[in-house]
Amino acid sequence: MLAVEENPCGTVRSLPLRGLLNSCPAGVASCPASSCPFWSPRSPRPTLPEPVPLGPRAPAGRMEFSELIRTGRAQAELLPGPEEPPLRGTLCVTGHHLLLSPGPPSTADLWLLLLRSVDSIEKRVAGDSGTITLRCKDLRVLQLDIEGVEATLDIARSIEALSSLESVITSFPFFYRPKGLRLGDAWHFHPPECYYKRVARETNAWRLSEVNQDFSLCPSYPRAVIVPRAVDDDALARSARFRQGGRFPVLCYHHAPSGTVLLRSSQPLTGPQKRRCAEDEDLLRAVLAGAHPGARGFIVDTRSAQAAKQARMTGGGTEAKAAYPGWKRLHRPLERGRALQESFVRLVEACGDPEQSMDRWLSRLEGCRWLAHVKEALSTACLAAQGMEREGACILVHGAEGRDSTLLVTSLAQLILDPLSRTITGFQELVEREWIQAGHPFQLRCAHSAFSHARPKHEAPTFLLFLDCVWQLGRQFPLSLEFGEGLLLALFEHAYASPFGTFLCNSEKERCLCEVRTRTHSLWSGLNQLKEQRKLRNPLYVLNPLAIWPSVEPQSLRLWQGLFLRWTRPPESSEVAWEKVWQIVTEREKTKGSQPTAST
Repeated sequence: MLAVEENPCGTVRSLPLRGLLNSCPAGVASCPASSCPFWSPRSPRPTLPEPVPLGPRAPAGRMEFSELIRTGRAQAELLPGPEEPPLRGTLCVTGHHLLLSPGPPSTADLWLLLLRSVDSIEKRVAGDSGTITLRCKDLRVLQLDIEGVEATLDIARSIEALSSLESVITSFPFFYRPKGLRLGDAWHFHPPECYYKRVARETNAWRLSEVNQDFSLCPSYPRAVIVPRAVDDDALARSARFRQGGRFPVLCYHHAPSGTVLLRSSQPLTGPQKRRCAEDEDLLRAVLAGAHPGARGFIVDTRSAQAAKQARMTGGGTEAKAAYPGWKRLHRPLERGRALQESFVRLVEACGDPEQSMDRWLSRLEGCRWLAHVKEALSTACLAAQGMEREGACILVHGAEGRDSTLLVTSLAQLILDPLSRTITGFQELVEREWIQAGHPFQLRCAHSAFSHARPKHEAPTFLLFLDCVWQLGRQFPLSLEFGEGLLLALFEHAYASPFGTFLCNSEKERCLCEVRTRTHSLWSGLNQLKEQRKLRNPLYVLNPLAIWPSVEPQSLRLWQGLFLRWTRPPESSEVAWEKVWQIVTEREKTKGSQPTAST
């Protein structure tokens, strides 16, 4: 009998079973499902602790995963994809996984699927058997042919229940204990002093403030933020109350060559009466004073002028020109929310149709407008980066709440300008700082992918759009990014379903309530293992100290085939090419190392 060990990128390998309970694929000392093949009837049946009431329907009281498992096992055949052979064996449902164990004659490894990665389920029955089609959040489509009608229906209901648990602490990251990693490893990106203290040392205009220590101003912001030194904490608190959600302007990047800064915030709550806040005005005035003499600033609003005007009727708005001297407002509308999600869905539907003609494919690709969203995001980021690099101006980016398109622009602008952000470590810190700590609500935005029939208004693939834009940068500048496509694919998969706790919850306050950083493992600790680096690192990387300016012309942008088409076409060619590049680079390094040095 075999148990499994899952590596950070989601692949599975088999290992000898040294103890049924300690090697349980659910990742806990005793599997919480009594029907799990790795569960021993002699061990006590564990129960879950009282869940933190996060989510609209967090379960009350104590529960067991076994209550949601109607049928623990059945004989089944798995059809993993068009290019892969079928796999037949015993299908088992555990608290967090679906696994298929091939029979003794087979040499195949145990197949494992994290139930949280299931996006939608379709079931059909005919005669004395049935078929379950699983559409996953990573865009895979899996088919299971199961013996027995009742077993088919029971397994489908079990998967539906276990894949949609809403309480955060019932999720797999709170049970995952991989070998070789310790709790607390690689959470060093929090708090953000590692970057902000360096900025404070480089300039006397900025300081690290813990005005948000108890999350009273903004649940999304971390406890420590960097703010102008000339503005005291009382003024910051009044500025926070003047902006939606308490997201007052904070520094996210200091561009040392020009001495300018990039800030982000939410919209000001001016309302129809055109309210003002003296402290907020002083804060932005102090930003220009701390940059360089005569500095000016641009406010990049990621909404259209009409949308900003309409927001005033519900209490929002934008900065008045007369109240913020030295700042000029620019509107660069970016789609978010429902429109972005529908674009993603239409693109995935087009990529999953293998029988369409060339004209039909091109028409559907244009109609989904996904590449148009990529172009708009890169264009706006270039505008912000150009203002800092070439105009010597400070930039403030915001939309309505400052948690979606705002973060998209600020993170891309840093990749364009900052060579450190283009390293593996720097990019991880960028994602941690500009997405996770800045309050992007991953639990809401990534609840479903492109296959779910539900269309909640809070879902949107904003983070996926960011990863696509980064892929475009890597394709246009293949030597300037230390990481390759593998890291971007891993981040996409883990954002939607992960055994790690990095992307859990919607804000810093929720992560503290759930004790995510003490009770789960960090994704970065898994990705930074030596065995993973070969998959993630770009072997052609050369440090480029200059800014990289991407082209956004139609002929310069490409469909990200490695993501959107990876399950519908053979991947061998790209994998072989990647391994060949690594082989060439490795042999070249060995040749250099073996050459004798000239004697003096």
